[in-house]
Formats: sequence, C-alpha cells, structure tokens
Amino acid sequence: MAPSPPPGEDDGATRVGRCTRGPPSSHRRSRSADRSRERHMGEVVIVGGGPTGLWLAAELRLAGVEVTVLERRAERDPHSKGFTIHPRTMELWASRGVGDSFVTQGRRVPDSHFGLLDHRMDYGTLDTPFPYVLLLAQPKVEELMEGYARDLGVDVRRGHAFTASTQETNRVVVRAEGPGGPSTMETAFLVGCDGAGSAVRSAAGIGFPGTGSTAYAWVADVTLDDPPAVPYFQKTNEAGQVLVVPIGPGLHRVAGVDGAGVLGSEGQPAEKELRAWLVAVAGTDFGLHDPVWVSGTGSASCLADRYRSGRVLLAGDAAHRLYPAGGMGLNVGVQDAWNLGWKLAATVRGWAPDGLLDSYHAERHPVGAATLRLTRGQTALMTTFAPETLALRSVLDDAIARVPEFSRFLAEQVSGIGVSYGRGADDHPLVGTRAPDLRLSGGPGLFALLVPGRYVFLDLTGAGRALPGRVTASPEPPTPPGLTVCADEPVESRAGWRRVRAALIRPDGHVAWASEEDDDAALRSAAATALAATTRVRTPGS
Repeated sequence: MAPSPPPGEDDGATRVGRCTRGPPSSHRRSRSADRSRERHMGEVVIVGGGPTGLWLAAELRLAGVEVTVLERRAERDPHSKGFTIHPRTMELWASRGVGDSFVTQGRRVPDSHFGLLDHRMDYGTLDTPFPYVLLLAQPKVEELMEGYARDLGVDVRRGHAFTASTQETNRVVVRAEGPGGPSTMETAFLVGCDGAGSAVRSAAGIGFPGTGSTAYAWVADVTLDDPPAVPYFQKTNEAGQVLVVPIGPGLHRVAGVDGAGVLGSEGQPAEKELRAWLVAVAGTDFGLHDPVWVSGTGSASCLADRYRSGRVLLAGDAAHRLYPAGGMGLNVGVQDAWNLGWKLAATVRGWAPDGLLDSYHAERHPVGAATLRLTRGQTALMTTFAPETLALRSVLDDAIARVPEFSRFLAEQVSGIGVSYGRGADDHPLVGTRAPDLRLSGGPGLFALLVPGRYVFLDLTGAGRALPGRVTASPEPPTPPGLTVCADEPVESRAGWRRVRAALIRPDGHVAWASEEDDDAALRSAAATALAATTRVRTPGS
C-alpha cells in the first residue's frame, strides 16, 4: 500500500471558505477493497476493546491505517467502575466531531472533587467549552466509541484473546485464541490496551514497577429507598468514607473505603454489611437493598518503565495502574491514545519525521508519572482516617475554598486541561501547551478545524501575511494534504495568544509552533521551517 502523502506535498487540495483543507482522508475506501486486504499483513493490531483501544483504533483509521482490535470479551461488560469524564476528554471528542453524541448521553456536574474533600474544584474557571464533569457510565462510552470506530472501518473482533507475540525486524507475529480456535496474524505494530494485567506488556518484557495495595475501595450499584437529597453525596470521618451518586433509573452507586472493618476482610461484602458500612459513615443506610453489582479494588499503583519496545507500544491501564480517584484512569488512557494515534499513523504511512514515534513515550510517560503522583496523594486522603489525616483534609479543604488559584491549579491537573509537553529553549511559550478552542471571525473554532485529524496552520494576521509560498489560499500552488490552513482573525482575546500572528497546531490539539514575529518575511520563513519539520525528508527512491 502506498504511503499517504505528508504535509508539504502537492496533491490537489481544496479550499473551503477561509480555511483550506487537504483531500478526504484515505479511510473512505470501498468495503470490497478492505476485505481483500484482510488476507494480507495488517498494519496495526490493538489488544483491548475498552475506551483506550477503541479511541486509538478510530484515530488510526481516520488516517487510513488498517486496524484490528482484539477483545477477549464476547460481550460488553454491563457494569463499570468508571463513569467520570473530564473536560479534556470531551475536547478531544469535539475535535473529531463526535462530542455531542457523548455529552447528550451524560449528566453534567459543574465541579469535581480532589481526594473527596468537602469543598470541590470549580470547573467553571477553566478555559474550555466543557467546564464540567460528565457522568457517563463506561459501558455507554464503549458503545459510542465502538460505533464510531466501526463506522470508520475498524475491524473489532470480540471473543478473541491475545496469547503471545514475537517481534521480528519489520513485523510482529501475534497469536490469539478466538471462537474458531487459535490464529496467527502479522502486523507492523502491536499496541497493548489490555489493562493493568496486560498480557502484551508481559510478552514484550516491559517492566511495571510500583507499590502494592495498602487499602481497598468498594463499589456497589444498589437500590436506595431513601436516597440523599443532594445529587452528589459524600462523607468522610474516622469510620471511613462514602460517596453516593445516581447512575440510572432506580440505581445509585455507593463507593468508598471502610475504615471501621464492618465490610470484613475476605470476599465480597453482603447486603447487610453494605448497610452497616453506610450507617457507620453516613449515619443512615439510605434504605439500601438489592445490590446488582459489587466490586473492589486495591490501592496499588504502577507505571510501565517504557511505553514502547520496538514495534510494541502500551497505552491506558496497560501503561499505568491508578487508584480510582476522580475517574482519572479512563481519561488519561483515552488521552494516551489521542497522543499516540497520529504519531503511529504517520509512522505507518511513511511520512513521520525521525523520532516522532519515540516522542510518545517522551511526552506521555511524564504525564503518567504526574498522574500517579496526583492519585497517590488523593489515596492518602481517601483511605486513611487517623486524626492527623482528617486534620490534613481540613487544611486542604480550606485552601480549595479560600484560594481560587489553588483550586484552579488542581482543576487543571485533574481535568487534563493543564497537560503540557516539552519545548526548546528558543520556542514560543505556547509550544507544547494545549490550544484552546480559539474562535475565529470566519465562524469555526479551532476544534472544528481539527476534525479531519490533520495539522492546522493558523494565520492570525487576518490578511494571509504568514503563509509560506507553498501554502496559500490561491489555487496555485494548492494547500498540501495532511494540513488544514486557516487565514483569519481571532474574535476574542485569550491569555498567551494576544500577540501571536501565526501558529501550527498538531493533530492532537497541542501547539507545535507559534510566533509573534512582526516582520512578515521573517514570519513566513519561520512558518516554512515549522511546516518542514512535520514530515520526513525524503530522498529519491524512498
């Protein structure tokens, strides 16, 4: 299969309004063509059909990469520990044009907790179109993601369990067990999105150092005859911690930690033990009965020592095991996929510059480490109930309530809005940061421009003065494919963007380059250099 042309090569792009886009992505191929290629070596195999694996598959397929997802479960698990969606995850959905299909299915909560402290972080202070937490059960998230991925042409194979893999020079041999028995397939890259107990990680010999469990948290989906009057109830004292939220018609989720030992130390707690736990912490059992699902998790936390080993990569829980503090695991996993997808696609298609795929580990491993630090800190607040810890909770609670800057800092870290990647000493301060949904006078915001999954070049001079000679709004020469160009003026002032005259935005919405250069010729020269860095320099015959 011929590689898709990279940004910078002429392939007859078209112009739409003030913004110019390359031709449609190559994933829009005939079904018969797809079937014929299924007999040959696939390009990427993903193990794990949860949110991380499905979103990664969709990102790859959007770029024209052939993807197979192996999921050991024959049917989707109807129960889920995860139901918290943070703003950055909603932003990436919006940046692919599918945000509304998720947001309309969930319930919006304008704030979120840190360590289940009484005072909550106000998400209304965040610079995002989604200043809230979305409560949406993971099974529904998976259903929507799988539908989106299948519509793009992703091959999702349920009931297929990964069993082994062998790396060779230019391929990975993958073995699986499915309904028809054992099978073997060849692929250019293998990605493990198969959870904290990842078989892919083990097969690749990637270490998973961390700490063992020192506490246990319980989750139960139950019926409450006398539920709390507030939609989000939480209580912490020397007997433990309880969180109660509605999750569907007639059902509430009860979650937390038993500090008094009423749930016992062995096996799954019975209904009477759950009621005793609620009484011990909250002073009432809320009329609890008929638990339909009870599950527990330990406080162990681990981080893979590398996210890539040759042609094998890890994402999501396979790369990091986190205590379930504030729903960060699902969100960080999907954001791993968001970072990896376009880089792996560029590598498979043949236009990735040197080091692009390695930058996945370089950028996301520090995010995993920072998230581990955040969740471990919250674990201490959520699982120990000595007077000293309760006093610390009180101090931090006051800080969130009385120091808006502290509350906003925590909100940026937990929500994913504050994630920033590295930049060079001479780069503009915006480089590596997440670009906000800049509103432009021509109508669309930046997130809408990112929908095709390409780089976006923003000429913010309002007159096309930043466009290099090969990237113009005129018919000759056309805008290269793999790039969306928008020559427009912002209609609002954003912190850090007031003097920016041009910027290059990566497919994942982070800033690759920005400039405040006043001289038009120098600005165009710098823009040309930035665009050239997005693609591999080709030699004759390559």
